Amino acid sequence: MRKFLIFIVLVGLYSPIASQEKKHQFTVEILDDEALQLIDTDAEIKVIGSGFTWTEGPLWIADGDYLLFSDIPNNIVFKIDALGNTSEYLKPSGYLGKSGYGAEPGSNGLLLSPEGKLILMQHGERRVAQMTADLGAPKAEYVALADSFKGKRFNSPNDGVFDADGNLYFTDPPYGLPKQMEDSNKELDYQGVYCLKTSGEVVLVDKLSRPNGVALSNDGSKLYVAVSNPEHAVWYQYDIFDAGTADNKKLFNDVTNLIGQDGQQGLPDGMKMHSKGYLFATGPGGVWVFNETGKALARINTGEKTANCAFGKDEKVLYLTADDYIMTVSLK
Repeated sequence: MRKFLIFIVLVGLYSPIASQEKKHQFTVEILDDEALQLIDTDAEIKVIGSGFTWTEGPLWIADGDYLLFSDIPNNIVFKIDALGNTSEYLKPSGYLGKSGYGAEPGSNGLLLSPEGKLILMQHGERRVAQMTADLGAPKAEYVALADSFKGKRFNSPNDGVFDADGNLYFTDPPYGLPKQMEDSNKELDYQGVYCLKTSGEVVLVDKLSRPNGVALSNDGSKLYVAVSNPEHAVWYQYDIFDAGTADNKKLFNDVTNLIGQDGQQGLPDGMKMHSKGYLFATGPGGVWVFNETGKALARINTGEKTANCAFGKDEKVLYLTADDYIMTVSLK
């Protein structure tokens, strides 16, 4: 079945640059009643921050109850609380050079290591890096965890997820390179999904046209990868047997037919796995909610290109990075 509830929200936008007001129209679209376990049809959707350029990599920090996120073009990681109070957390975040580096030099995906360290997918430095300072006293000082595969530099690591043993799966599309696929400094002739094992070894999991968001099932047996290719906009699922070894690749969901349609902004991008086994994945229109079979149960329509999402405390709030905004959605 399909249900809609529409909210018109007029908000004062919190901005590091300027304050403004903008009217947003949101819809919560229930495609199957199974989704009502997770989200109400009258779920509250808010814009809590704006004035950025392109937001990505949301990471909720439980110790402090705040969100970190990347503004990739501005090469900054920002910090924002539930009220929209915003401050600069890290600069530079993804490119440490003094001169410009393309349109997307900053960090993209942000995540915490098992040891509680901030891990950044650094576009400009073309590597997976760790901030050396503690979360509570951030400094733009980093150590590389992985920057190449078989002697060739990565394109621009994008998103990542740790398994229970501390192995890191991450994607490497070309989006951070100044000229993307046509960049003369591109060293790999493909885009890959990799696993950085706890031993320090980097292994290639698969080659995809535009690998982007990545997630794991709660038991660690399934790997999910978003492909942000407008000609083949899909999510794949793999079985994981050992760290870095994935097989039985299958199509999880395909939204290629929606690309380019009115109101369907965005492509398969970032995603997070709910503790109940439901995958929240950004894609055309906003955020899709899938069950374990790949069936679409609901969609949170944002009206913006939505890059990524993250759960807040007790999974009662979903944070969204959508174009130049930070949004929240109330969950059950």
